[in-house]
Amino acid sequence: MKFDVIVIGGGHAGCEAALAAARLGAQTLLLTLNNDHIAQMSCNPAIGGVGKGQLVREIDALGGEMAQNADATTIQFRMLNDSRGAAALSPRAQCDRDLYQKRMKLVLERQPNLMIQQAEATGLVTEQNRITAVTTAFGDRWECRTAIICTGTFLDGKLHYGMQSFPGGRAGDAAANAFARTIREDLKLETARLKTGTPVRVLGKTIDFDSLDFQAPDTTGKVFSFRPLPTDLPLFSSLRLDQRPCFLTYSNEETARIARDNLDQAPMYAGRIHATGARYCPSFEDKVVRFPDRLRHHVYLEPEGITTDEYYLNGISTSLPPAIQWQLIRTLPGLAAAHISRYAYAIEYDFVFPHQIDASLAVRRWPNLFLAGQINGTSGYEEAAAQGLIAGVNAARQAAGLTPPVTIGRDQAYVGVMIDDLVTKDIVEPYRLFTSRAEYRLSLRQDNADRRLTRLGHAIGLVPSSEVDRLDQLERDIDDAIRQLQSIRLEGRSAWELLHHPDFVYERHANLPTFPPRVMEQVVIAARYGGYIERQERQAQAMRSLDACPIPPDFDFNLPGLSVEAIAKLSKRQPATLGQASRIDGVTPAELALLQVRLKTTPGSRRHPGDEPSP
Repeated sequence: MKFDVIVIGGGHAGCEAALAAARLGAQTLLLTLNNDHIAQMSCNPAIGGVGKGQLVREIDALGGEMAQNADATTIQFRMLNDSRGAAALSPRAQCDRDLYQKRMKLVLERQPNLMIQQAEATGLVTEQNRITAVTTAFGDRWECRTAIICTGTFLDGKLHYGMQSFPGGRAGDAAANAFARTIREDLKLETARLKTGTPVRVLGKTIDFDSLDFQAPDTTGKVFSFRPLPTDLPLFSSLRLDQRPCFLTYSNEETARIARDNLDQAPMYAGRIHATGARYCPSFEDKVVRFPDRLRHHVYLEPEGITTDEYYLNGISTSLPPAIQWQLIRTLPGLAAAHISRYAYAIEYDFVFPHQIDASLAVRRWPNLFLAGQINGTSGYEEAAAQGLIAGVNAARQAAGLTPPVTIGRDQAYVGVMIDDLVTKDIVEPYRLFTSRAEYRLSLRQDNADRRLTRLGHAIGLVPSSEVDRLDQLERDIDDAIRQLQSIRLEGRSAWELLHHPDFVYERHANLPTFPPRVMEQVVIAARYGGYIERQERQAQAMRSLDACPIPPDFDFNLPGLSVEAIAKLSKRQPATLGQASRIDGVTPAELALLQVRLKTTPGSRRHPGDEPSP
């Protein structure tokens, strides 16, 4: 049987890729090592966070599944950075790890046009520069028009517990060693090693919760998705599970001493791991070495679900030996008698340098092959899922003969910021998305993801017309509310003018009209940030003019006047537009101007009338 799209890997990238492709009508096959580990939350049992929560809402606005899956399995929802302004607000949810996995598996199983098979992909069949089939360890050969690789941490994965190491994609799962060789030797893609890790889990019955700081769930009823949950999934139709608190404790000088005294048994410091770890998610032994003067670090105790007593210790991941982990954990207030149910470990794995893909996530050398998730050097469920959605859309479109591919700009979404960073920046550590990476973050807020992206999702074919109708009504309600406030005089000024001031409390004025909460939220943001947003829009327009100037695929960057560094980086990354070239480290404004002049005289480098933009 021949499939339009084959997705290799059933993690968060693979799930979104497979669903997007199938929902666009592509006959899709998802290959995964274990059907019962589809959408496994391999690290923390949470979705969202700073920068990540914005991604989840963008995935939802584009027609993806992650937001709804999180909403259906949330056991605590919080809005982070609520004192730092609209641009920094970031939703985050603790989820039931087991139910999150089970619901996503059910969604995939029920999806028309999508088949799932538990099998290890071992190779790719190629003809000229195209992928024509995927082979498995069972001897199957599945033909395809396009393929998407979403292998996570499984490529030559190796787990480290102190001085002991074992092959594996994560605890309890085998590594994909044969497929790693296929990528390196058959596809000739440039790879390197990255490292990540996970902390211990402990049993709640052994924790002294009275000694910990209590973090209550958000009681506002907020959720990720802009859409109502479907009612046809048994056990997952209600919006709220029982909400659970989280707890906070701190490491201390004794905790740091134990880690410091045993660095010779930490594989990273003993020379057993040569991969690069995430700077923004360091192990506890990294914290002790990098911040020697800091006397304590936060450790959050997060429930793993409503049907388990296990707690995840966020903030104290380690690869120290199990015997040392017992000593380490029992120095924490509230955990003097804690029982470790699962040991912490580090994992190193292969990734593909993402300068080898373009903004559609297609591999330049193999144009019908797409990469999504940690194989591109990212870390995090949300980053993976967003890439999977884009890769699934573009693989399905290519299989159907549709052009051009869907690409999203830095000024449109955090999804676009991330993919542009992958294509243009040097990835030397696991990439994590933050609000600070977005130049236009005041426009790319979590609250307006639907206003930014729902129409694009509908144009792609993933969002129903009813959502566009809902959005149109919202826009009319916002415009009507602003007109009403502009016509009301209060204290010698219009209510709209008064709303521009942060110290103006709308609720204190009983004579002012009442609007639905979502409408009021958008009106207040428009009043208080409108000038700044307009300034960002002018900056974005300048960037868009550079992005509208294409660079031919075979362009020779060996130009007089360019530095050796610029020639090397431009030749390596092969930017598709002048805008991409401008964001490559080491290319100066003067060199960019020289390149722009040369492009004006190069055939095929101008946008011609009638060229269709990306949908």
